[in-house]
Amino acid sequence: MQDLTSFYNQKIKTYQVRLKMIKSQLLVSSILRLAVFIIAAVAIYFVSATTNLILAVIGVFLVSFLFLVSRHTDLHYKKDKLLALIKINTTELKVLDRKFHDLPDGSDFKDPLHYYSQDIDLFGKGSFYQYCNRTVLPQGSEKLAHLFTENSINNIKEKQEAIQELANLPDWRQEFSAIGSLVKTETPYQAILDWMKIYKRFLPKSMKLLPMIFTAFSIIMFICYFFVPLSIFVLLLVFVLGLGITGIYVKKINKLSSDTGRIQTTFHQYQKLISEIENISFKSDLLKRKKETILQDHKKTSDILHEFSRILGALDQRNNMLFGFLANGFILWDIYQSYKIENWIEKYGNQVEGWFTTIAFFDAFNSLANFTYNHPNYVFPIIDATSMVLDAKGAGHPLLDPKKSILNDIQMDSEQFFIITGANMAGKSTFLRTISLQIVMANVGLPVCAKEVKYTPIKLITSMRTTDSLTDDESYFFSELKRLRFIVDEIKTDRYFIVLDEILKGTNSTDKAIGSRKFVEKLIASKATGIIATHDLSLCEAATDLPQVKNHYFDAEIIDNELHFDYKFKNGICQNMNASFLLKKMEIVD
Repeated sequence: MQDLTSFYNQKIKTYQVRLKMIKSQLLVSSILRLAVFIIAAVAIYFVSATTNLILAVIGVFLVSFLFLVSRHTDLHYKKDKLLALIKINTTELKVLDRKFHDLPDGSDFKDPLHYYSQDIDLFGKGSFYQYCNRTVLPQGSEKLAHLFTENSINNIKEKQEAIQELANLPDWRQEFSAIGSLVKTETPYQAILDWMKIYKRFLPKSMKLLPMIFTAFSIIMFICYFFVPLSIFVLLLVFVLGLGITGIYVKKINKLSSDTGRIQTTFHQYQKLISEIENISFKSDLLKRKKETILQDHKKTSDILHEFSRILGALDQRNNMLFGFLANGFILWDIYQSYKIENWIEKYGNQVEGWFTTIAFFDAFNSLANFTYNHPNYVFPIIDATSMVLDAKGAGHPLLDPKKSILNDIQMDSEQFFIITGANMAGKSTFLRTISLQIVMANVGLPVCAKEVKYTPIKLITSMRTTDSLTDDESYFFSELKRLRFIVDEIKTDRYFIVLDEILKGTNSTDKAIGSRKFVEKLIASKATGIIATHDLSLCEAATDLPQVKNHYFDAEIIDNELHFDYKFKNGICQNMNASFLLKKMEIVD
C-alpha cells in the first residue's frame, strides 16, 4: 500500500511542476496576442493613407494572430490534460483510503431480473462497480458494465493476460484516461454513429474543382490589383460572386456545420486515443487483436481521424464572422470544407463504429487493469478444468476493509451443494456475496481477494434479494417463485453455480421447510452446484439422504452478556441462534 501511495503522490508532484510551467507559457501567450493586436492597430494607423499597405498589414496580422491562437489552444489543452492527470492520481489515493462513494456508481445498469447483479452489490452506492470503475467515456462505462454482467466463461486466460499486461502500464493507462476525460460529448455516441449511417451528401462530385479554380482566380485578381492598375471594384465583384455561389448551398451548409460542431471535440479526442493505441506494442493476444481492429493498410487511423477533426475545425472557422465573410467571398471556404467532410463520411463513415468500439474496450479494460494494479496481493485464479469448481484459500470480499476482513477457505466439487446455517449477523450473506463476486471477477479475468484459487469456470445465478412489486401487483412470495422458476429453467440448458439466501421466506415455517427440501432435491437431481443459506435447521437433514449435500455454518457466542462473532466458515450445523438474545439486549422484549 505504501508503494502505491508513493507512486501516486510522486505522479501528482511531477504533474504539478509541469502545470506551473504551462501556466507561465499561457501568460506569455496571452501577452503576445495582445501585443500583436496593438502593433497591427498602430501599423494601420500609420499606413491609413495607403490602401495596399492596410491590406498587407491586415493579412500579416491575421496569419500571426491565427498562429498564436492555435499555439494558445495547444497550451490550454496541455494544461487541461495535466489537471486531468492530477485528478486521476488524487482519486487513486482516495480509493486506497477506501473513500470511493462519490464516484459514478452505475445505478443506470441495475436490473432486478439479471442473473446475479441485483444480489451481489454489483451496481449502486458502495458497489463493486463504483469501487472498480475508472472509465472516462459513456461507452466505456457501458462496456465495463457489460463485462460484469455478461456471465461469460469464455477465454478467461486471455482476459487475465490482457489485464495483467495493462496493469503493468500505469503511465500509458493514465495518459489514455486523461485524454479520454477531455472528450466533451455534446452528442451521444450512438447518435453520432446513426448520423454517419444515414447522412446524404448534398454537394455533387463535380463541385470538387470549383473552390480550387475560384481560389486561383481570386489570387490572380489580388496580384493584378497590387501590380497592375486594376480597380478595387473588380475585387468587390469577385467577392460578391463568391458569396453568391456559397449562398446556393448556405442552408445545407448551416445544417452540416451545426451537426458537425457538436461532434468535433469527440473526433479530436478520439484521434488522440487511437494514436495512443497505435503507438504501443502489446504482447497478449487479446490486446493485439483489439489493436488490429484500428490498423489500416495505407494510412494510420489516427491520421484519418485527425484529418476529419481538422476539416471539422476548418468548417467551424466560418463562425469567425470576419474570416468566414472574407473566406467565403474569395475562396468558397464553406463549400470546400463541406465537400471534404462529405467525402470523408462516404469513405470512412462505416468504419467509425468499429474504431469507437475499440476505444470503449480499452477504456473498460483500463479500469480492470487499474483495479489489478491497486491490489498486488490479489491472485489470478488458476483455471483448472477438474471436478473441483472452486478451491480458494483465504478468500475475502474486496469491498471490506482488509484490516477487518476475516478470510475463509472454501473447497467445492462440481454437483455439490452446501447448506449454510448460522446466527443472525454471523456472516452468512457476506460469505455468499464473497463467493458470488469471486466467480464474477474470475470470469471477467480479474484477480480475486484470496491467497490462492483454483477454479473451473462456471456461470453464476443467484436468488438473494427478491422484492415484491406494487406496480405489477405481485406479492413477495410470487416474485420469489418466479425467480426460482427462472433458475430451474436456466439450469436445464447450461452449467450454473447457484447461490440462494433463505428461499421461500414468504410462506409459513412448515410449508417453507417442505418446499425448500423439495427444491434442493430438484437442484441436486439436475446435477447443479451451489450454496443455500438458511435458518431452517431441518433442511440440514438433506445431507443424511443426499451425499452431494454438505452442511456448514457460521457461529455466534454470548460472552459476558455480549454477542461475539468469529465469521469463520465451519463444517457442521449451527447450534446457537441469537434472535431472542438480541430482542432482550435491545429491550424490545422482556
